[in-house]
Amino acid sequence: MYISNNHPLPIKTFKTLANNHNLHCVSIYLPMDKGGKEQNEHLAQSKLSQCIREVHDTLLQHGINDKEITSYLMPIQALIADSELWRNPSDGLALFLDKNGLKYYSLPIPFENFTFVADHFYLKPLLPLYHDDGIFYLLELSEDYVKLFKGSRYSFNDLYFEDYTPNQLEKVVGFDYKPKMFQFRSGQNAFSSGSFHGHGEGKDDKKKELTLFFKAIDIGVNIAIKNKKAPLIIACVSELFNTYKKANTYPNLFNKYIPGDPQFKNKKKLHEESWKMLEGYFEKTKKDKLYQFSELYNTPKISYQVNEIVPAALNGKIDTLFVQKDKDIYGIFNKENNHLTLNSKKDLYNGSLTNLTSLKTFVQGGNVYILEPDKMPIKGHPLNAIFRY
Repeated sequence: MYISNNHPLPIKTFKTLANNHNLHCVSIYLPMDKGGKEQNEHLAQSKLSQCIREVHDTLLQHGINDKEITSYLMPIQALIADSELWRNPSDGLALFLDKNGLKYYSLPIPFENFTFVADHFYLKPLLPLYHDDGIFYLLELSEDYVKLFKGSRYSFNDLYFEDYTPNQLEKVVGFDYKPKMFQFRSGQNAFSSGSFHGHGEGKDDKKKELTLFFKAIDIGVNIAIKNKKAPLIIACVSELFNTYKKANTYPNLFNKYIPGDPQFKNKKKLHEESWKMLEGYFEKTKKDKLYQFSELYNTPKISYQVNEIVPAALNGKIDTLFVQKDKDIYGIFNKENNHLTLNSKKDLYNGSLTNLTSLKTFVQGGNVYILEPDKMPIKGHPLNAIFRY
């Protein structure tokens, strides 16, 4: 059975990287080539070699001698010959090197070539892994097959909720129905056996039988799903969907369904179909925040001024941050006196204020959305923020 268990970069790992502060931290991003021609020509390896040369030159500017730099960058250099890494590439590769060694991740983001050297890692390109990853539930439904999955963009797991619900119509309306099907793990009864009958007028009315069956499933669904805000999507044949909708009491049933008998569908494909159908739903939060920004315009609750946004981020004041893609603001922020110095470009002593602001907002529970320039609320300003207070 297809099961996808792991987020490509768990939030715990991200926070560990974000909290790292050492001299000469190296961050490298590059696209990986998934096409056969590009792989055969080793284009991704060539891009990594180019990034290594850029980092080497930057470290020379920091006053490190050539021999020390070559030794320091050796773990990255060794990856070029690692055939396993390049044989089954993801969309992008992120590498992080400091005095403690190298960490690298193949990720589903087609990064642009980028290198960064500072006393911290540059993590802004990773943030879409978190704000675009919505939780949903998928109920596979037929008369003799029921499964419930918890999914997201990157995960898909069977909840094994058979303890809470019948998985066949005949177990609700047939003679072989056993009340023990509805035993909780804790020993409680999910349903009373007297609620379901093996014969009577319902036996002759298929719609009533299905309604009875679906009501039993609905009870199990509501027990199994703790987060009632997450959307529930149904995979079933068309004639079952409307009947289930009438029996449903789950508060966030999605209004569209995945057609066809789910029992015989490839689970990886069902995962992909579910996400494709729900992706627009998860975009709604971002749209709502963009609308909120416009409604709060000309109030102290929003800002597009760097000198206001940076200290607000460090103090946990930002609810939502909109960041212009591929645009960095460089400078130094002194936390002792809240003094901000802006620079026109990266140098040996400053850092990316865009990266700093994004990370501080995210790790303190704020929303961070990286947008194309024409999608920013206030165009021409690479940081726009909604404040919590």
